[in-house]
Amino acid sequence: MAHVGKTYAAAASLIDKKKTYPLDEAIALIEKFPKRSFDESIELHMHLGIDPKKGDQQVRGTFVLAHSAGKQKRIIAFVNSSEEKEAKDAGADIVGGEELIEEIIKTGKLDFDIAVATPSMMPKLSKLAKTLGPKGLMPNPKTDTVSPNVTKMISELRRGKVAFKNDDTGNMHLPVAKRSQTTEQLKENLTIAIDAVKRAKPASSKGTYIASAFLTTSMGPSVKINLA
Repeated sequence: MAHVGKTYAAAASLIDKKKTYPLDEAIALIEKFPKRSFDESIELHMHLGIDPKKGDQQVRGTFVLAHSAGKQKRIIAFVNSSEEKEAKDAGADIVGGEELIEEIIKTGKLDFDIAVATPSMMPKLSKLAKTLGPKGLMPNPKTDTVSPNVTKMISELRRGKVAFKNDDTGNMHLPVAKRSQTTEQLKENLTIAIDAVKRAKPASSKGTYIASAFLTTSMGPSVKINLA
């Protein structure tokens, strides 16, 4: 049997593994977990009743958290020269066009977490597809990282936009809050995340859509929750 630390064991002792908790009870339980020496993330994990092998049953989308749940990410914006000021004012950390693309090709330096682009820049970004694609950094309209509305695109990311999609086993993993946030903030963020996943249900998916759901901290045990 794997060794379980005292902090994890103390949290696990609070949970009735046979019980499925209403959301409010689950949140209250999570907040009773002993705290770590750092600000843990609170995560929502779901197993979806989809066939992940079928293209028409893929679940993906985005949502904007009411209260940011993570550290600020570095955003690079690939835009035309006439849009550079707008991108900087919206909060992009790195801004540029073709010269920036050539610089990245030359140096291979990727000191950013999220890349966004205007539609007119996408053909020029094709040079970086093999570099950005494998790292999940290539701008994509499906994740709202390609748009003519530069200000909206960047400001939403700054506020805590989360992109989600199911994995190969039909599971979904979403960071939704921090332990340091209030009960109200956690519940509001959770509600936004759950509603977004429900809205993304594929039309071809039959039967129970959210087969099971769990709330947990990044280093804690999971609490099974009822999302019916």
